[in-house]
Amino acid sequence: MLLKGLKVVDFTAYIAGPGAAAILGDWGAEVIKVERPGGDNMRHVFADLKNDLGANPTFELDNRGKRGVVLDITKPAGRDALAKLAETADVFLTNTRPASLKKYGLDEPTLRKINPRLVYAVITGYGLEGPDAHLPGFDVTAFWARSGIGYMTAPKGAEPFMRTSGMGDHSTSLATVSAILAALYEREKTGKGRLVQTSLLATGVYLWGSDLAVQLKFGRVASVRPRDNPINALANHFKSADDHWFVHNPRGGSGGWEAFLKVAGRPDLITDERFASGKARRANARELAAELDAAFAAMPMAEIARRLDEADLVWAPMQTPAEVDKDPQIAAAGAFVAVEDGQGGTYRSPAAPARFPGADAEVRPRAPRLGEHTREVLLEMGYSEADVESMFSDGAAA
Repeated sequence: MLLKGLKVVDFTAYIAGPGAAAILGDWGAEVIKVERPGGDNMRHVFADLKNDLGANPTFELDNRGKRGVVLDITKPAGRDALAKLAETADVFLTNTRPASLKKYGLDEPTLRKINPRLVYAVITGYGLEGPDAHLPGFDVTAFWARSGIGYMTAPKGAEPFMRTSGMGDHSTSLATVSAILAALYEREKTGKGRLVQTSLLATGVYLWGSDLAVQLKFGRVASVRPRDNPINALANHFKSADDHWFVHNPRGGSGGWEAFLKVAGRPDLITDERFASGKARRANARELAAELDAAFAAMPMAEIARRLDEADLVWAPMQTPAEVDKDPQIAAAGAFVAVEDGQGGTYRSPAAPARFPGADAEVRPRAPRLGEHTREVLLEMGYSEADVESMFSDGAAA
């Protein structure tokens, strides 16, 4: 395992922080998840459902392979135990508000004094500086809405819509892992750790950065067009006769124009004056989209797929979650990892999107139960049995 020997203290909740720690764990790091009494809110994400599903795959995804400890930092013994964990750690990862960390002596300058080599990673909604740095931020607020992604994703004139869970969080997880690894590389040269910080807001801004770069340079950027009135009728979604959607992405402005029309069974449109040049096709994109819609609506998806592949065009089916589950290429790409189910078997879960041939984790341990390893970890830290019992009795640990 690539990160074997690296010790990570994961004092985070929800998705972005736990997700970053889980990736480091998948790659070999020892991760100790520290929760407050009551546990990470994501443990209870399905608690209000009408039917008990008997599992929490959302929590398992971001917490597999960790050891679980419960400490109450509002109590001196709990706070001291967390500081002592950080004293021997390589990475301290948190998304607790900085003011709270400072209040309990768990801020970066304080922990740096006891562990100069510590990489102290902070995840926030809006960053550590600026007028709104103190605000709470979630995926849908800081990442989706305020960064501009939500606006840029909806077709022009459409009402805002909610997106699927955790997209901004997991993007921030990847950014956080990158920042941590960069700091660890620097530490190899200098012997000193550093503060690194990521935010949902900055991650969101970067993810639509190709378009935003145009806005920043020219003061405007094209919005997303409705499907029936595209900028480029070839860069669009189409529906087959058997109700399957696919998307086509041309190579360059007019790349594959003739080949795509032949796939659609409409080579006659190549010489149609309305579409004879790139400029004409843009001016008459609505008409061209309608012609292509009608052509593909007359063919089954299997035939469309065969023709697109034979023409070596860039396309993909618009898949449902059930289809993603069954897609052999997604499995072959390493997008799934087996996780122990705690009953002698395994189940599939999304994997971190990187492969290390010959060193990939084939099976990951399940996520810890709340406080499952508290006693074990405290004893390893040098606490006596009496000390541990006292902490449990006082509520400093659980």
